[in-house]
Amino acid sequence: MSERRPTVDETYDVVVVGGGAAGLSGALALARARRSVLVIDDGRPRNAPAGHVHNYLTREGTPPAELAAAGRDEVTRYGGQVVTARVEAAAKDGDGFLVTLDDARRVRARRLLVTTGVVDELPEVPGLAERWGRDVLHCPYCHGWEVRDRRIGVLATGPMAWHQAEMWRQWSPDVLVLLHHTAQPNAEQAERLAARGIVVVDGPVAGVETDGDILTGVRLASGEVVALDAVVVASRLSARADVVESLGLKTVDVEMGGHVVGTRVPAEPTGATAVPGVWVAGNVADVQAQVISSAAAGLTAGAAINADLIAEDTRDAVEAYRHQVRTTFERDAWEERYRGRPALWSGRPNPQLVAEAAELTPGRALDVGCGEGADAVWLAERGWRVTAVDISTTALERAAAHAATAGAQVADRITWTHADLRDQPPAEGAYDLVSAQFMHLPGDARRELYARLAAAVAPGGILLIVGHHPSDLWTTARRGVFPDAMFTGEEIAAELDPTAWQVLAAESRPRPATDPQGRPITVHDAVLVARRSLTPQASAA
Repeated sequence: MSERRPTVDETYDVVVVGGGAAGLSGALALARARRSVLVIDDGRPRNAPAGHVHNYLTREGTPPAELAAAGRDEVTRYGGQVVTARVEAAAKDGDGFLVTLDDARRVRARRLLVTTGVVDELPEVPGLAERWGRDVLHCPYCHGWEVRDRRIGVLATGPMAWHQAEMWRQWSPDVLVLLHHTAQPNAEQAERLAARGIVVVDGPVAGVETDGDILTGVRLASGEVVALDAVVVASRLSARADVVESLGLKTVDVEMGGHVVGTRVPAEPTGATAVPGVWVAGNVADVQAQVISSAAAGLTAGAAINADLIAEDTRDAVEAYRHQVRTTFERDAWEERYRGRPALWSGRPNPQLVAEAAELTPGRALDVGCGEGADAVWLAERGWRVTAVDISTTALERAAAHAATAGAQVADRITWTHADLRDQPPAEGAYDLVSAQFMHLPGDARRELYARLAAAVAPGGILLIVGHHPSDLWTTARRGVFPDAMFTGEEIAAELDPTAWQVLAAESRPRPATDPQGRPITVHDAVLVARRSLTPQASAA
């Protein structure tokens, strides 16, 4: 499998340090969660000397290298990257981390998952390390079946030896304890060993005996040779913690039966460490974890990291959303929109205005948020005296030019007004028609403005409010407004004083449109049409 080398300062959602079962499992979960993931592995797996992986459901007996290759393939299939390199150090970098590789490349990560495992420190017995993982063994669940009913010697280097001997007795009736610089078992221990037929051999052990590439036994310091088919050792399990230590984390001792057997990086059950943004999984955090449980821990950590990133993404999105709400409806934002395109709107009058105002007797009209002037021109062409208001001077300039092309008689009927009606409300009772076409504002700001628009309607006049219906959010239309700014005609009607208004229509009206992908769809306009009472003393809203 070819590798794409990460570039200097490339940024990933997650950098996984260590490409064993834990690291690849975590990377797979994250890649499937559509995170950008880089796995950095130095090619020194702890289980490299072992011939096969055991107790991994559906993968029983798989060679470790084959399992790792399959895992890499699965990660890259979902878009993750895997590179062979060694991480020299990691450091905090703003809200994330800067990871330095052994060839001086650097990558950035929002989160780190460290799955560097442990190093097995073996007793210093000549020939022992060379046979590690083949017939020098440590875990009965990993290797017991393969040496069942064989002659097994447990190298006793500490108090755990008695427990080991009893464990291995489950797989073979022929188990010996080889005393190697450790005390004789006490009376209770000796009795337990004797009851299970486990023999204690005085040591110490001077070396491993082989015949060709086969272990045949051990040689004692006395010169005697004890015939064996396998030797069991208790290795000291030291966490490979250089990366996390460069971030200020310290390892802690691991005790079993009151005896220190190694070190680990402390973490919560999810793998989260004391350094925010750093997770650990596999043997680096749990020295007893086997391949399948390391993979499970990697999945747990990967899911926790993704949840943490989701929380951060949501916090950032909320902050950005609040900024948009604060700025989107303001003068500068509208100026930027209009200046960014030669024409923002179609140049045709809004269809609901045409439907509702075509048969009205012309009078005084207020066109709220007139934009580029299509509605104001249409009304003026029908004899209305129009006050056209917009927050954008660019829009008003275009609108005036549009009116000029319609002729002086039309243009003279329109007064173009630059104003923010939130700060400069229209005169009360001054207009026979108040039209607000897609004049969206969020929440309370909209309710306050619409109340002022209602107050601007003269007795007997018409209030026409049209907007994007919330149901458009369910479709591929995906209106570019905020959900809180969308409304229904019924909602607006409910805000009117029923003693002062006759609601003529409060409904959703479908019309054909095209979505951003060019597909024909149906959108819905929220429409309110209401007539103000002729009674002068009736309240406006």
